[in-house]
Amino acid sequence: MNPVENYFFNQKEPCQSIMLYIRSVILKTLPGVEEKYSYKIPFYHHNKKPLCYLNILKGTDYVDVAFVQGILLEGKFPELKDDNKRKQVRSLQVKNLEHFDETMFSRLLQEAANLLDKNKKAWNI
Repeated sequence: MNPVENYFFNQKEPCQSIMLYIRSVILKTLPGVEEKYSYKIPFYHHNKKPLCYLNILKGTDYVDVAFVQGILLEGKFPELKDDNKRKQVRSLQVKNLEHFDETMFSRLLQEAANLLDKNKKAWNI
């Protein structure tokens, strides 16, 4: 088992199921995406640049699906939140799959990948 899979299978329910489902949507929507284990969490890279990552923040009951260039996406996708006063990262907070909009999430992933294609760097935009 690779480190990313290990990370997922060490999570408690319902976060484990949510993360595995989100992972499947990411891999299906962006087949060329590269899954990496960085900073002890799963990252998804598009053209060698970090696109998004999955995390469970301490003291929360949701999966944080964080987009590295989220600040550039929040106008089109008001679902993105900035609860931690992060400079450029914005995230979806997924508490359950019943209210998860896969169609919107797929569009968000595609838009995020298009943005990365246009920018030289992922961080410090």
